[in-house]
Amino acid sequence: MRIAIGVEYDGRAFHGWETQRQGRTVQQVLETALARVADAPVRTVCAGRTDARVHALAQVAHFDTQAVRSERSWAMGANANLPHDVSVLWAQPMDDVFHARFCAVSRSYRYVLLNREVRPAALHGRVAWECRSLDAALMARAARGLLGEHDFSAFRAAGCQARTAVRTVHRLEVWREGDFVLLEVRANAFLQHMVRNLAGVLIAIGSGRQPVDWAVQVLTGRDRRRGGVTAPPEGLYLTGVEYPPHFAVPCLSPRFALW
Repeated sequence: MRIAIGVEYDGRAFHGWETQRQGRTVQQVLETALARVADAPVRTVCAGRTDARVHALAQVAHFDTQAVRSERSWAMGANANLPHDVSVLWAQPMDDVFHARFCAVSRSYRYVLLNREVRPAALHGRVAWECRSLDAALMARAARGLLGEHDFSAFRAAGCQARTAVRTVHRLEVWREGDFVLLEVRANAFLQHMVRNLAGVLIAIGSGRQPVDWAVQVLTGRDRRRGGVTAPPEGLYLTGVEYPPHFAVPCLSPRFALW
């Protein structure tokens, strides 16, 4: 039986999603908890692997098992064995053709940036921080030039293993709410560090260090070395994964506030 689950986690104490030889990971603690419910080893596959200190409000994963449990038992049983910074939001059986990664048609992220002179205290580790004043309107103008299907080589990490850098960005919006600048992006898929590199370029424009058309120049140049600073991971949240309607996957794309 194939089971899909929705997962929420606080990434501050994790070395990312994927199990590693050293370091605490989301996949590691999740599989340990699910194995206790299944009374057998469990291997999970997620919709999008997140980096160290990156958060998720609506990650989706699947696993195969011979254990028969109710949907509630999978979710509540896992949560009883999970640490406080990971929760299973829902669980449901799926057809064998469902794949959390390959069946996803889009992923959505939000980048939360505290923009004030004083560093965050209560929100430390939950938001990124920029002390220089940012013009969100300029950032939004620059973001529009990055919409559509492009080669995003200039926005991928040096160690990115994706076969192609071509991605389609369906939505990229930037706006201000008080001391916070928010960036939301939805694409068919993302390259390693792509959202953080997009944020880094837009921050440079918003601070006045680069002109508005610099974002398109970086994009068309396809050279990561000209792409500016990678924004820190703490402000990044995976907020939604979209699937074809016939899979009936719960669509959790929360509109949330941290302040």
